Amino acid sequence: MEEIKRNLPRDVFLHLLAIVTLYWSAISFVTLLWQYVNYFFPDALKNYYYYNGINGPMRFAISSLIIVFPVFILVSWWLNKIYAKEAAVRESKIRKWLIYLTLFIAALVIIGDLITVINIFLGGEITTRFILKALSILLVAAFIFGYYLNDVRKDSPTKLAKPFAIASIIIVLVSVVGAFFIVGSPQSARLIQFDEQKVSDLQQIQSQIIYYWQRKQVLPNSLDDLKDPLSSYMISTTDPQTDQAYEYYAHQDTAIPTFELCATFNRESKDSETYRKANLDVNSDWYHSAGRMCFTRTIDIELYPPYSTIK
Repeated sequence: MEEIKRNLPRDVFLHLLAIVTLYWSAISFVTLLWQYVNYFFPDALKNYYYYNGINGPMRFAISSLIIVFPVFILVSWWLNKIYAKEAAVRESKIRKWLIYLTLFIAALVIIGDLITVINIFLGGEITTRFILKALSILLVAAFIFGYYLNDVRKDSPTKLAKPFAIASIIIVLVSVVGAFFIVGSPQSARLIQFDEQKVSDLQQIQSQIIYYWQRKQVLPNSLDDLKDPLSSYMISTTDPQTDQAYEYYAHQDTAIPTFELCATFNRESKDSETYRKANLDVNSDWYHSAGRMCFTRTIDIELYPPYSTIK
């Protein structure tokens, strides 16, 4: 009895840690698979913010799998060593409860997934995207359910432990490595963020130039003219990467108000999310190549009439 009491905190800690890291790893892996589906099978009905959301969940899933999944494998290996030396630990109530809880959750996930598939199918809305996402949940849940059902039925450690671990490591490793080709390196992600911020800044500057023209019927001579100390609204006129001011050229001699905004970009926009973002704005095109790029804008007086003519 004393030995059981002495090892009880250890047993509870290790079994809880194993189950929590299992759930976390499974959810992260499914999340990663879903982002693969979103990337290779984009939904034409979704907007930029949907596509821009791919990298965030994918990066979090990668981070979780890099940290949490090895912890799960290590704790599972440690527990199997303990089982070999102390058979009573394998028969502990905490282990049995957690395994049956896992089987219960996995069974509910499988049942819910199949019900959803049939429901969507009967509604005539089945798509490749949906099938792949449903299949990913089904396979992961079935994989976990099958392994632990086989394990809980036996008095000794299942022989599937090692093949299960090897197969899991290979599958997760391949998935994580492949994801890096989508999200890119940290340096690449940083450069894309700079480009996206530049496009956002230029969009705000453009809006303020149009607002300025609507009020005064003349283009500002420089970006400094847009500054209003009485207004709480602030715009950035400086490139966040170089700390240099964005270039602005006003063509005051044209019949139609025309101006140019220029910035230097790191990558071509089709390699980032800025191009998709530009497609939402029907009045402008922010597609850019790598290097210095100028955007010429003309103000449509019918779309943006001077405020003095608005009754």
